[in-house]
Amino acid sequence: MAEKKNNTLLKTGIVGVVAGLLGGGVAYAGMSQISQNSAQTAAPTVTTVKNTSKSSGQMTAAFNVVKNSVVSVVNLKKQNSTSSSNDPFSIFGDYSEGSSSNSSSKSKLETYSEGSGVIYMKANGKGYIVTNNHVVSGSDELQVILSNGKTVTAKKVGTDSETDLAVLTIDGKYVTQTAQFGNSKNVEPGQQVIAVGSPLGSQYATSVTQGIISAKSRTIDITNSSGQVTNQATVIQTDAAINPGNSGGPLVNESGQVIGINSMKLSQSSDGTSVEGMGFAIPSDEVVSIINELVKNGKITRPQLGVRVASVSELTEYAKKQLNVPSNVKSGIYVASVTKNGSAAKAGMKSGDIITKVDGKTVKDLASLHTALYSHKIGDHITVQVVRNSKTKNLSVTLSK
Repeated sequence: MAEKKNNTLLKTGIVGVVAGLLGGGVAYAGMSQISQNSAQTAAPTVTTVKNTSKSSGQMTAAFNVVKNSVVSVVNLKKQNSTSSSNDPFSIFGDYSEGSSSNSSSKSKLETYSEGSGVIYMKANGKGYIVTNNHVVSGSDELQVILSNGKTVTAKKVGTDSETDLAVLTIDGKYVTQTAQFGNSKNVEPGQQVIAVGSPLGSQYATSVTQGIISAKSRTIDITNSSGQVTNQATVIQTDAAINPGNSGGPLVNESGQVIGINSMKLSQSSDGTSVEGMGFAIPSDEVVSIINELVKNGKITRPQLGVRVASVSELTEYAKKQLNVPSNVKSGIYVASVTKNGSAAKAGMKSGDIITKVDGKTVKDLASLHTALYSHKIGDHITVQVVRNSKTKNLSVTLSK
């Protein structure tokens, strides 16, 4: 942690030196010009400084509505613990500092990462905070730094890696302001928004950046640590500056309502092209649904087919031949095995089947299969189309957990 902070200070110092040189150069040129002209005319001087009138814009008012509800979330890990990672969001938003201590104490807690969060409710003597799952993942202890700088202990209520959301609680006596959620379905491209959080950690707590909604409903791929696409997320795209540490902080509209939880950014394209101004937030409508269930049950239970699968498009040609995948099937989900008494087994699905459609919608890969399943609830009935022995067959599946 100390190493990171020293690097930050060093960079700041370099910027300061450069700025000083530029300023000196400008001042020197100005003095030279004044010296040359002084013999001809006296240089004009400013004798008074007029007071500048203060004006508050609409977004300033919006910021004031939420600023005291925004917190820094500190993930503490034991010195000898190692960071896990399957977390598909870990490359986007947390400010990982790693371990820089040489202490031999195995139980000593250190700051592993810092993110942001927002207090959205005060009830039962507790303050409830929503943040990103990847901000708190793997923590041995959690702390929250309030807008007034006070550090308090936080506890996990529930987490959900699929949506990258988590709910924490703190003692309600520390809550001075709670944020309100707006309807994310009502946002429009071009609408002004602000992002509030702690970019690069709590030293920049309650930083605010402004931008617009770039797209209200953008579907992006979510990958695991090996780069495999495992799911898709529908998110709000914004050009408000979002940096490591902003994760879990609110995206706020002109009325001071939270319309999204900042979760990720795109820094470069797949071909390595550098990208600016592409941040993504989980829509508030989805956030509200998830956090309510997390508070109630501590987790999110989703319907499952009960199968082990692989995307056909990711199989090698050799594997396709060994698995007898028909040559005309270019995409879909190959069923490697079926869990006994699971949803798929009860519907008659068999090992070797290739899932091509769910409820008439084409399933190309694992992400699209998850998207189709997670739009349903346990107990729902769906129709799954499979290719079996080069023939198409429709199965009626009742989803279970």
